[in-house]
Amino acid sequence: MGGETAKPKVVSTEYPIRAPAPVGKRITHIYKERITQFYSTGQWEKRNLLAMMYEGVASGPPHVQLSTWAAPGLSRPTFEEAMAGEYKPASVGQSFGPSWSTHWFKVVLRVPTDLQDKEHLEFQWDSNSEGMVWTDDGKPLQGLTGGGERVEWILPKSFRDGKEHTIYIEMACNSMFGNPTGGDTIQPPDPNKSFQLVKADICAVNLDARQLWIDTWIIGDAAREFPEDSWEQHKALNVVTDIIDSYVLGDKESLKKCRKIAQEYIGANVDSSKVYDSGLPSQVFGIGHCHIDTCWLWPWAETKRKVARSWSNQCGLMDRYPELNFACSQAQQYKWLKTLYPYAFDRVKQKVKERRFHPIGGSWVEHDTNMPSGESLVRQFLYGQRFFESNFGERCRTFWLPDTFGYSSQLPQICRLAGMDRFLTQKLSWNNINNFPHTTFNWVSLDGSQVICHMPPAETYTSEAEFGDVRRSVTQHKSMDQDHTSLLVFGKGDGGGGPTWQHIEKLRRCRGISDQVGLLPRVHLGNTVDDFFDKLQEKANTLVTWYGELYFELHRGTYTTQANNKRNNRESEFMLRELELLATVASLKSSSYKYPKPEFDEMWEAVLLCQFHDCLPGSAIEMCYDDSDELYAKVFQMGKDIYKGIYKAFGVTEWEAGTGIGEPIALNTLPWHRKEIVELSDTALGVACGSGLLANVQPFKTRTTKAVTVQEVREGVFIMQNDQLTVQVEDGNVTSLVDRKTGREIIPKGEKANQLVIFDDKPLYWQAWDVEVYHLDTRKVVPYGKTKILEDKEHRVSVLTEAIISDNSRIQTILSLSAAIKGQQSYVECTANVDWYETMKFLKVEFPVDIRNTEASYETQYGIVKRPTHYNTTWDMAKFEVCCHKFADLSEHGYGVSVLNDSKYGFATCGSLMRLSLLRSPKAPDAHADMGKHAIRWAILPHQGDLSATTVRAGYNFNHRMKIVQAPKTLDVSKLMTNPVELKGDDTLILDCVKRGEDDEDVSYDSSIPARKGRSVIIRIYESLGGRSTGTITTTWDVKKVFKTNILEDDGEQIEIDKDGAFSVTLKPFEVATYRLQL
Repeated sequence: MGGETAKPKVVSTEYPIRAPAPVGKRITHIYKERITQFYSTGQWEKRNLLAMMYEGVASGPPHVQLSTWAAPGLSRPTFEEAMAGEYKPASVGQSFGPSWSTHWFKVVLRVPTDLQDKEHLEFQWDSNSEGMVWTDDGKPLQGLTGGGERVEWILPKSFRDGKEHTIYIEMACNSMFGNPTGGDTIQPPDPNKSFQLVKADICAVNLDARQLWIDTWIIGDAAREFPEDSWEQHKALNVVTDIIDSYVLGDKESLKKCRKIAQEYIGANVDSSKVYDSGLPSQVFGIGHCHIDTCWLWPWAETKRKVARSWSNQCGLMDRYPELNFACSQAQQYKWLKTLYPYAFDRVKQKVKERRFHPIGGSWVEHDTNMPSGESLVRQFLYGQRFFESNFGERCRTFWLPDTFGYSSQLPQICRLAGMDRFLTQKLSWNNINNFPHTTFNWVSLDGSQVICHMPPAETYTSEAEFGDVRRSVTQHKSMDQDHTSLLVFGKGDGGGGPTWQHIEKLRRCRGISDQVGLLPRVHLGNTVDDFFDKLQEKANTLVTWYGELYFELHRGTYTTQANNKRNNRESEFMLRELELLATVASLKSSSYKYPKPEFDEMWEAVLLCQFHDCLPGSAIEMCYDDSDELYAKVFQMGKDIYKGIYKAFGVTEWEAGTGIGEPIALNTLPWHRKEIVELSDTALGVACGSGLLANVQPFKTRTTKAVTVQEVREGVFIMQNDQLTVQVEDGNVTSLVDRKTGREIIPKGEKANQLVIFDDKPLYWQAWDVEVYHLDTRKVVPYGKTKILEDKEHRVSVLTEAIISDNSRIQTILSLSAAIKGQQSYVECTANVDWYETMKFLKVEFPVDIRNTEASYETQYGIVKRPTHYNTTWDMAKFEVCCHKFADLSEHGYGVSVLNDSKYGFATCGSLMRLSLLRSPKAPDAHADMGKHAIRWAILPHQGDLSATTVRAGYNFNHRMKIVQAPKTLDVSKLMTNPVELKGDDTLILDCVKRGEDDEDVSYDSSIPARKGRSVIIRIYESLGGRSTGTITTTWDVKKVFKTNILEDDGEQIEIDKDGAFSVTLKPFEVATYRLQL
């Protein structure tokens, strides 16, 4: 107040008045491109970070002494056998071969004095091929990949004493993906490859340099992949630039300084599992995985070694990285490890006990789900779950099938019956027409059963644990409205390997970025797959639903490729079904007959192995089919031996015409009355008729008027006729097919059924796998030659036509019509004998029919699937080739036509044109796929009414002809003329399996699973057409109790039985029901 004056403020600032120098805007893309130069090989590697990666290297004698022994031929000897070999001196630079051979190396190591006190010592071996490190006393320690990947084995502390220490390396002359010709992975193997040993060094690793490499890699990814309108991207680029600028070649302290700079972006805890202890909520849950194709570009014998290499790696990594949890499926692979590598199996068992190594999936192999029968799918889980229970004390809850080519509509039901309510896959991300709309959802089966399904949004089951994989786990997530979490399945795969230390280190840094900076989804390691699904299950009621099959819009050619393999699958399934039923009856009939459970197990395990998703679909190399042919031959031979034992128990023998030893009797193991004309010799016919296991065979009675006729009505035109059908054949084609009972013409006027057509078959890439939609544009008719009468017998008539497909291939078709049997629907049968030597061609047979419907029906496991016959949408058009089992059907109200087959799985219905796929001719990965002779049967079955049990039963009958045996005239077979177990009631119910209980005390031999006292019989029934059905089970056995069980044969509810042991069954549409009859 008054005369006071205020002192002026003195402004103090460091901001200069004048600009000292120009500063430009950073040219972002140049700084981004600079990042990889900091740690890449090439012209800068002697000046960049790589130049400080090692503190010392010892090569050659006396520090590394090598000698080698070449295993004879293409054998894969055991360690003991290899120790008996004569070893000769070897050196880096030598090459070894040929493809698929094995070379053992004795490696004598002596760590030099100047390296003994270094922080981290590794022996690095790179033969550009796979290998295994063994101790000198025969313990497998770790797999090696080669080609710069997984080449290091950490030296034990005990090796630092300056003395000589010996290890062995088993070198396999194949890469992780076999031995493909040229640079294309799926090309057939080159049998003459050699592999050069380029590295065998003791290396002292500078861990600061190695860790800085990972730091820079991941921060650099953030700089490259985060959006440029985010501060997080600019921060990443600033930090990584500071790191590069601060690096001083040769200065170890600069490495520590660079790592300190990195902490600004990734935090201070990335060098340990503590990085996951922040307690912040995560969106992405990482699980280590090692997908090993049980066969693919390598044979089974190599897979056995891949398993040992890969899983040993994971046990070693778990000792170093406490956060690593590893999930791996396929009981078959565990059994191989247990049998061939007991030390490695014990390591796995210990990690399972520690809850670190997680058997998953519950199935014997990661199998195809399109083509195996329903019972085969059941056995995949029965054998898988029992193995896991027996060896690890618990069953799996999650069905794990990331790499299979489509998913059957009945899988959710079968999973639930196998004790699993979760399912993981991701293959539908490969769809090449429509984008599957969900990530996490409830998948609903034909019967209404559901499982929670998750498809990892990173869209891979072999993630390299990249920054981008973590980011895509949210950006590609399609179910964020319901749940925002996802699994990240990481680890080298297909050819095995699993997670590497680099993967785990990268994920630590990704987590560090999320906690320190943000924007990147927070990833977490340390949880299990079941932990992840447990959380999802809390939200199950809010998840969207998907009903029916998960059709894969790719790899449609796998329904057809490798025809012989598919035939073996179908025939073995039917044989095993019959043998188990007969052996069950024999074991309960005769105390001297023992149910051959070990033999059945061996046979089933072989069949299940051949259903692996690259074996049965036909997408493996030729060596795999040599193996499967050999295995199937053994299965069929074992089957013959079991038949002999059963026949002996029944008192019958194989039928031999003209011996006069006994009377012919037919073996009927299908669960309904059958009446068939059977050939007893070249001249003698009989009619087998009955409902029991054995059916009488009566002489075929000739009629005054032949039961079936054939005549040439004009040149090249033939009429075959029985009481039900009139068939006109012209130049091999069926130009008229009349149902005489209704007077209905089946073939549209001017059209030709049984017409052979051929297509160009050149997919975009995957030859054995794919047939693309554009192949339909290349259709060409295969012209038939002249038709002639082949047979004119009392019971059957046939006409034969030959067609020249090309200069290399020809086909002979035999159209047959048999005498009609009252009460059974007749069909026109075709037998085709093909000499097939084509290149990238696809042979099919067409059936235009005068039927209209917008949907056709296709048999699948335990039911039918309806699919569109039109191309209204891209989803409809994508199903231009689909899978069916024994039949496909096109029906309108009141009438329809079914096409039966004996060994085929590919089909299409376009409008009113039905088309059965016969043969393909891809040249990769098997250059000789399907080349040679083939015999194929199919039939045209017209029927009154809608699709019904007529077709379902005809499909079974067509695939399973009655066998003729002979019984001495003194033998009383009356008891076997009645089936000991029968299903009566609605004809849509199918009694599909009769077998002994797995745990029956007179059957079981697995001491790890408690046996069950007494004897029991397992029966499995399904509803085949989609309606609620009822029936009654009657039996001649002394049944004490009946339980409804799951497919693992765990008792559920007890079923009320009457005084004779009979009980009622009621099944929902497409339900599968299993019962245990306690005797």
